This record gives sequence, structure tokens and C-alpha cells, in this order.
Amino acid sequence: MCGINGFNFSSEELIRKMNNKIKHRGPDGDGIFVCDNISLGHTRLAIIDLSDKASQPMFSTDDSLVLVFNGEIYNFQDIRKDLKSKGYKFLSDSDSEVIINSYKEYGVECLQKFNGIFSFAIFDKSDKSIFLARDRVGVKPLYYYYDNDKFIFSSEIKSILEHGIERKINTDALNIYFRTLYVPAPLTMFDGINKLESGSYLVYKDNKLTKEKYWEPKDFANIEDKKEAISQIRNLMKDSVRLQLISDRPVGVFLSGGIDSTVITGLVSEITKSKVKTFSANYDVKVNKFNIDADLAKRTSEYYKTDHTEIEITGSDARDNLFDVIEHMDEPVANATQIATYILSKRTSQEVVVVLGGDGGDELFGGYERYRMSKLISNYQKIPSFLRVSFGNLFINLFKHKNKSLAKLNLPADEKRYLSFMAQEEKDISLFLKNKYSNYLSVEKIYRENYFNNKIEDFEKQFMWADIRSWLVDESLIRSDKMSMAYGLEQRVPILDHRLVELSLKIPTKWKIKGKNTKAIFKEAMSKYIPDYILNQPKRGWFSPVSEWLRTDMKELAYEVLSENYIPETKEYFNFDEIRKMLDNHINKKAYNMNLLWALITFQIWYKKFF
Repeated sequence: MCGINGFNFSSEELIRKMNNKIKHRGPDGDGIFVCDNISLGHTRLAIIDLSDKASQPMFSTDDSLVLVFNGEIYNFQDIRKDLKSKGYKFLSDSDSEVIINSYKEYGVECLQKFNGIFSFAIFDKSDKSIFLARDRVGVKPLYYYYDNDKFIFSSEIKSILEHGIERKINTDALNIYFRTLYVPAPLTMFDGINKLESGSYLVYKDNKLTKEKYWEPKDFANIEDKKEAISQIRNLMKDSVRLQLISDRPVGVFLSGGIDSTVITGLVSEITKSKVKTFSANYDVKVNKFNIDADLAKRTSEYYKTDHTEIEITGSDARDNLFDVIEHMDEPVANATQIATYILSKRTSQEVVVVLGGDGGDELFGGYERYRMSKLISNYQKIPSFLRVSFGNLFINLFKHKNKSLAKLNLPADEKRYLSFMAQEEKDISLFLKNKYSNYLSVEKIYRENYFNNKIEDFEKQFMWADIRSWLVDESLIRSDKMSMAYGLEQRVPILDHRLVELSLKIPTKWKIKGKNTKAIFKEAMSKYIPDYILNQPKRGWFSPVSEWLRTDMKELAYEVLSENYIPETKEYFNFDEIRKMLDNHINKKAYNMNLLWALITFQIWYKKFF
């Protein structure tokens, strides 16, 4: 795992500045390549082949191609054998050299051969083109700026900003952010800077930029043999963990009290037949719900006899690290658990360089409550309309928030229903976000065009697929990457092997969600690795006590950051009198305004840092 930078002109000074900005991603070394029409930079976190032979930028043996690469190609050894049989010579034992030779042999089609997490750029000296690609699921980030003259790219936005480009808020992104609490690709909160979407590549040539998708599953037909599906899940999980254990440096596991990280811990223990290093966090609060996962993680560490490290996070820790967290994120993502990930990554990086996480299991196999609720709605809408009045109250009683459920029961199977689960309440947003920058219909339009343009008969399958391409990438995985890489820690995600993603899209929802039992088929397939005390736990998110901290350790900070004088420029967007009322009501426990208050705090601190 590393950091990459580049642009379409020559400047040693600028490329070194970009590298310095993301030195945390690659503390083991850095390098540059500069010629008349290209500057490439790389910061190295050495994991496979620790020798200087694997340093970057890396050149092909004939010196025609130059590579900068962030990530890991897990199946590189198999590809290497294939390329050797075709006459290719290798000077290192790295996966980087496999990428450059694969591109030389297969061109763009090399992407179909890679199983891994990556973003990379290859400069071809012969035609002065730059080829850039991002992994299928979008585990590794890649940002770019193009104004028909300058083309700049990087693993992080802060490096692109070293070029002195004009800093402007993308008002479409602002509008979406306060609904979904993150910004979906290709947008960022910076006007003119884009994220490359997952499963996509760019080609810059002759001062033109083209973008294409290379991975976009279209086979959603249901598997008919459940036993075969279970067998495939089990085999692919084992193979994915086996592949992702490849490393020349120590590997650990982020262990929560959930099913996914428990399964991964069990598989790592079985495959390595050695004591696994596991890491988890708890909070210094009396309310038990915030530490249930930590308690379960400790119990699981004893079950699998791991070398377990548990850290405690306090409200003052959250307050003191918040500004660094937001700076590392590059753009606002309103999820307070990123503070815990950041602090946990710091401690974890003292013992290992690679850590496996349980990201993706809920999105692939129907673990979230929103999928179960949507399935209830779909079942309700199958009832003939003249009978729905009789059954309506019965269905509403199955929802947690009954007063909001009647309208949801009649929502169509499209982006409207999706956003009813994923977006904040319009009545709350309208209190503080000025009308000039608030347009819910445009949010609907973006999600309709990007994620609901092809109707899948099984809506809950489409719901999960939309999450995999949006929320998972731009809210969840980006947090995992930025918070771990802040300390040069590579986080891998075995459940998001693209083969498992493709398989999950062919598994019918009825095998994933059975009554109140979510992720049912995954639990059945991996039951060998799930102790009963984990299997019988209700589904929980990873809670953070930041709502309470806003009333205690972070109260003074919250009032300061959310005052109109903190950044006078943001009065353009917000009604601060209403924001003060929201904060007062939350502090006094008259209303729960945590989500939007945290979104505002995050935005305010981010704006002050970057503008």
C-alpha cells in the first residue's frame, strides 16, 4: 500500500510537494520520475519484496513504460508464471512488476486478470499516454483534476491542492452531503476535483481524457441450487483470506463483536495455524451498548486464542483527534466512528503493517436492517390493494419507527424508497440549509441515473447493489483507507473479493433474509467459524458515544464550531440561528439531532482547514 501522484507536465518541485503531502501513506521511501510531459511520484509502504528492486516509479525492462501503484495484486504469482511462460523477464519479486508486464502484454484487458485492491498509473513513453485504473470495488481511492489543459491525479485530494487550483465548493455535492452524510463518486466537495469510480479506468492522451467502466456485473439471475451457493461462499471466503494473507511483513485482524470479523479471525487461525494478532476498541462510557462489541471481541479472542490488543477511547481522545481525522479524510464524511478507527490504527500500526477487516459482509449478504425493512415493504406491496388496509397495521407494527412507516409502505421500488432509508429528514435539513443550496429532487435524479437506471426484479438485490457502488465505497471504504493509511497501515477486505461480490448478486434475497434473521446464507455457510454466542447476537452497528460526548467532553467545541463567527464564509450556506437551536435541543435532550449536527461540525472544521 502506498501513495501515488502525477501530472501532465514537468516539475520536480511540485511532484516532491505532492509526495510530501501523502508521506504518511508510504513511510518506507519515495521516488519521482520527471520528463518533458510527465511527472510521477510515489510514496512506498513496503509489504511484498522489501528490497530496493521493488521501489517505484518502476520501469518496464525495455524502459518504455513507467508505473506508480498503490495497493496489492493478490494473485500476482499466478499471473507472473503466465507471463514468464510468454518470455517476460522479472527483476524483482513484487506485484508491481507483474502489473507493468501485464499491461505490456494485454493492454487494458490486464485489469480482468487482477484480483486485488489498487489504483495505479502507467505512462507510455511511446505515445505519451497515461493509463489510470481503480480496483473493481473501489477499496483504494484515486482522485483527479482536469481543466482541458492540466491533468493531475493523486491518492489524496490534499496533494492535488498543492497545484494552487481554485478552491470552490461543489454545490451539488453539498446538497447531497446533508442528505446522505457523504458525497458519492464522481463528485467530491471540491468543484473540479473528481473521484474515479470503482471498476473504472482513465486514459489521458493528446490532451484528451476518456473514462470507461471495465467491471460492471450484469448477471443478477438467481442461483437455483442453495447447497451450491453455500459451497461457493465457503470456498471463496477461504480462498480470499488465503490470498490476502500474502505479505512479507506482519499481518493482524481488526476484531469486532460481529460475524464478519469473527469469521475472518477463524479462517486466519485455521490457515496460518499460528497465534493471530487481533485489535479492537472500547469506549470509556457507562452505557453498555457502546461496548457490547468490544466485550464480544475479547471473548472471541479467547475462543480463537489470539494475541489480542484492546484500546480505550475517551471523549477527550475524540475531541483532541477530530481535526486530524477530518484533515486526513480530505472531504466531509459524517461518521464519528472514523475517530475510533483512526486511534485504533495508530496502535495497530505499532505491531503490524497489514490488517484484515470485515467490511462488506452486510452489503453483500443482506445484513443491514434497512434491507429487511425494504423486504417487508416489497412483500406488503404484493398484497392486492383491496386487502392492504387490513394488513397495513400488521406490517407497520414490524417497523421500529411506526410513525414514519405508513408512507414507506407505499413507496415504489426505486430511488425514492432507497433514499427514504439512506437520507436525513427533509424537514430537519430545511431548517438550516438555505434554499439556494437545497434541492432534494436533484439528489433523487443523481441516484436514479447512477444506481437505479436498470431495474432488477428483486428490489432488495438492487438496494444492496446500489449500496455496494455508493455508500460502501464513498462512505465506508474511504474511511477505512484514510484512517488506516494515516499511519501507514494497509487494511485488506477479504469479503469484498470481486468473485464473492459477483456471487452475492446471484443469490436470491429470500436466502439472505429470513424473517428477522439477516445474512442467513452467509451465517449458514460459515457457521463453523461462528461461535454460538456470536451467532445468536442481534444485528448492531458499530456505535459511537459521540452523541453523549457532545453534551460533555465536546460540548464547548461544538458550540464554538457551530457558531456563525467560526467561519463567516459559511453563512452563505447555513442558518446559524437554527443550528444553535438544534444544538441546544440536543444538549438538553429535547431532540436527537446527532446525525446532522455531526455533519455540520465535520463540514465546518473541514472548510476551515481547506479553504
